[in-house]
Amino acid sequence: MAFGQSANAVFIDTDIEVDGVANESEWGNSSFNSNFWQYFPLDSIRAPDQTKFKVLYNNENLYVLIVSDFQDDQYVVSSLKRDWSSRNNDSMTLVLDTFNDGTNAFLFGISAEGVRREGLISNGGNSTNRGRDFSFSWDVKWEGEVSINKNFLVTELKIPLSSLRYDDKASKWRINIYKTDIGKNIVSSWSKIPRNLSRASLAFMGDLIFEEPLGKSKAPIFLIPYTSGLIGKNFEDQKKISSFDIGGDAKLSIGSGMILDLTYNPDFSQVEVDDQIINLTRFEVRLPEKRQFFLQNSDLFSSFGNSYSAQPFFSRRIGVAKDLNGNTIQNRIIAGARLSGKLNKNLRLGFLNMITDSDPENKISSNNNTVFALQQKMFSRSFLGLLFINREKIEVDKIENDQADFNRVLGIDYNLQSKDSKWVGKIWYHKSYESRNYKNNFSNGIWLNYNSRKNNLFISSRQTSDEFSSDLGFIRRTGIKSHFIKYGHRLWIDSKKIRSIELSQQLYFVDTPNMSNLITDRNYETQGVISFTNQSRFEITFNRRYTFLLDDFDPIGGENVVPLPANKGFFYNDFEMQFNSNYTKNYYFNFKTTLGQFYSGNRVSFNSEITYRIQPKFSSSVKLRYDDIYFPSEYTYGKLFLIGPKLEYTFNKKLFWNTFIQYSSRSDNLGINSRLQWRFAPLSDFYIVYNDNYFTYNNLVPRVRSLTFKLTYWLNI
Repeated sequence: MAFGQSANAVFIDTDIEVDGVANESEWGNSSFNSNFWQYFPLDSIRAPDQTKFKVLYNNENLYVLIVSDFQDDQYVVSSLKRDWSSRNNDSMTLVLDTFNDGTNAFLFGISAEGVRREGLISNGGNSTNRGRDFSFSWDVKWEGEVSINKNFLVTELKIPLSSLRYDDKASKWRINIYKTDIGKNIVSSWSKIPRNLSRASLAFMGDLIFEEPLGKSKAPIFLIPYTSGLIGKNFEDQKKISSFDIGGDAKLSIGSGMILDLTYNPDFSQVEVDDQIINLTRFEVRLPEKRQFFLQNSDLFSSFGNSYSAQPFFSRRIGVAKDLNGNTIQNRIIAGARLSGKLNKNLRLGFLNMITDSDPENKISSNNNTVFALQQKMFSRSFLGLLFINREKIEVDKIENDQADFNRVLGIDYNLQSKDSKWVGKIWYHKSYESRNYKNNFSNGIWLNYNSRKNNLFISSRQTSDEFSSDLGFIRRTGIKSHFIKYGHRLWIDSKKIRSIELSQQLYFVDTPNMSNLITDRNYETQGVISFTNQSRFEITFNRRYTFLLDDFDPIGGENVVPLPANKGFFYNDFEMQFNSNYTKNYYFNFKTTLGQFYSGNRVSFNSEITYRIQPKFSSSVKLRYDDIYFPSEYTYGKLFLIGPKLEYTFNKKLFWNTFIQYSSRSDNLGINSRLQWRFAPLSDFYIVYNDNYFTYNNLVPRVRSLTFKLTYWLNI
């Protein structure tokens, strides 16, 4: 899987000072590796501005020196805050596949201003839009500095081996380095990567050969205590609110491949709020996991099933519950443990156990939540997975509610990934068990994707039976079979303005096996996409839809509604157009409009986000959405509006201020979240957060107002 390239890592018995100068004599012991390929906009030529790198290591650290030609001194750096996006920052990125499996890897990036980011790559990094194969919420300690020279950058990285998991018997890793040059809209890579794949695809990497075996790394203990407090007022109940919490996490290395995460009384309240949305579908929306405890090796638990509609384990289910009115509320986690990683080069193990507290006021039981997963590598990059989930009441006799005493899921998945990532697919079968002894409780499916330079074919079929249930999963709906096929053909233009044109056709339909295979959803979609060399993008789509409602449906919301009736079918067509401008500029935007029919009525929708930044310290954006839905007079119709301005100022690499305002006409709610973050030590933060919520149906009526502080400290022992 190295495709012929290799680089040598030279052993040293000294330490390197990371300052971006590279004046230590030890760097002279190693030779540069170069000959980078262009990835964007072309993938068939050598990079016009070359990059070269060296690698050293000792018993404790890996050192990487990267020298990058830029041919100008006008570097683009959008922010001084950690975990920036590579799409609008001049940067260098290191990817390390430490188990040589082509499936999982560590990512370390640094911008031209020396601002760092780190991430985890799973499932081979196949997603070109960074979907769920990339997690940048993961944090780990490492060092990196950049020196700016005339027309080139010198970068030094120092990565503690204790921060990585790897096979201590291996004599080589797989490695790639890619450079993003925003000013020229060029991305280059040491490994030659086909442009229809992600720039961080793990199928195309070189070998990093160590002069001497690494041996076992040190196994430090990371302690991350926290304290937080809140004062405020609930204006609805006319009550003052306050709280104070102490808790913490610990990370322990078990050998070179496993890590044990422990948590006690974790504070999983997010200092960064989720985006509000207007949901015009009949189904629940899936929000991403951002909590640090669940992130490392998260694919071990979350990659089973189908993430869109039938995912048996979804970590955001832990720590939340429903109150007596059906509203989602935080459910305190008492303690938890998580063991994950590699048992050997081919076998991965994941074990998670968390205990949630009871809430007698809302009739919520205390539960023991357990997840066990195994993944066995097969062939070059494929793997077979086994999953067991158990949610079980601890206080069965103390709180009476509608929750079953236990809910269990047993599943098996086979994930296919070819050596060159042209073929990717999955087949799975899951079965659930409950104390109520329901039958007809299974979920299965198969999908296959062929992605070549010019052609993309995706087919899938999946079924979720009526009584299948996973209390810790994301199950969009049950009692259905769904079928999907899409074919797209790419035309690579290679002109100065247009990079590619893709034309695609898809068919999607859903039927109900227990209702004489009644079709509830069907959509014929025709789409054209133009990608430009300046990284802007234009899409046009035509949909011919059919929906049969099994239940009453109200897309508008509000009081005294007259919903669309159940047991009725609707034929309707719509037209979508979307444009994303060149996001490398200081001003950029995306815009999407939907025009046409909507069930028995008509719809006009506009969705846009406009961003302006003054690099590298200030960024502002505003999200706008407007939906005008008109039904015949017997049904409820109306106009929905959402606006979300966001301001962000980075004073320096340690002090950040962010304010997010959101208003939604559907919820009649105005929310304000203003956060000041001080990173006073590596991965250690002090937050002050001001939250304010208002009802807007009768002018501005205060709802809840609070001031929160949170202090976390990352301690290495």
